[in-house]
Amino acid sequence: MSRSSAQILSVIVPCRNERNFIEPFVESVFAQALPPGWEMEVLIADGMSDDGTRAVLERMQSRHPSLVVMDNPARITPAALNLAIAASKGEVLARMDVHAEYARDYLYNCLKVLEETGAENVGGVCLIRNGKTLTAQAIAAAMRSPYATGGGALSGKGGIRGPVDSVQYGCWRREVFEKYGMFDEVLVRNQDDEHNLRITRGGGTVWQDPRIRFWYVPRQTLGAVFRQYVQYGYWKAYILKKHKIPASIRHLVPGLFVAALLFSTLLAPFLGMARVALLAVAGAYAAFLVLASCHIAAREGNWALCRRLPLALPAFHLGYGYGFLRGTWDVLFRPKAFGQGFTELTRAAQ
Repeated sequence: MSRSSAQILSVIVPCRNERNFIEPFVESVFAQALPPGWEMEVLIADGMSDDGTRAVLERMQSRHPSLVVMDNPARITPAALNLAIAASKGEVLARMDVHAEYARDYLYNCLKVLEETGAENVGGVCLIRNGKTLTAQAIAAAMRSPYATGGGALSGKGGIRGPVDSVQYGCWRREVFEKYGMFDEVLVRNQDDEHNLRITRGGGTVWQDPRIRFWYVPRQTLGAVFRQYVQYGYWKAYILKKHKIPASIRHLVPGLFVAALLFSTLLAPFLGMARVALLAVAGAYAAFLVLASCHIAAREGNWALCRRLPLALPAFHLGYGYGFLRGTWDVLFRPKAFGQGFTELTRAAQ
């Protein structure tokens, strides 16, 4: 098939200060299998990296003529995605991130599932890799379970096949962005969730398929997980304000839980009912942590995880819940200051 008759897949990638990871990532993308009749371009929007990442990318362009590198002066993910989409040529676009590892048939299956389902967006199952320490292994095990985030994409085995409220990364036909708009550049985090919410509210389908596989190494410390999920919760408050409904009821649960703990703790010295409520909430959560930790450890075949899981799970829940409450406060009472202090990268802070 001649180049003029080939269909083009545009891979869009946000990037900033990834000197140690960018070369193997780019090589892995160009090693991806594609269906017959497809060609690929890779567009990397670089957030003004100052660690040598840009020099690596410029060197790689001589090996890969279809690698396009552009500046992202805003230095945030949604701006990077929008710049790459605007500069792309493909009929289909797929987002990939530098810190994930992808099955060689990742893009092949994205295109296959997109064609099979007719969905507006398709994505896969995130397979969580273990870290080296017991704490890092407990964090990974928690993410593989339904008890940390409650989502369907983070999985160690299998995964949901069918409509979901959101998928990580994603693969779309170009007309999806023409119909539902580009990524919201206010959202430093959770811009993919908000875009998927626009799709589903507009009558479109977001589809997850476990044939689309990628691997991810989560944050390695409890503090880094807590900071990461504070940001996720914080920016979710903006989405709730914008759309007036949550993408899923489960997104509200951590905030309600932290609010119940906070108010019952503050009122406990003055009201007997508050003391009863505090004991009930704290007791129920402690029981949940014990049972969930035992279930996760049994499923993982590693009972040593029980020493860390009761700490790992609250890093997700309390971080997200606190972030959501803080974001809600800022949305309602400090709108001009919204987002201040909640834009820094948490991976570098591990």
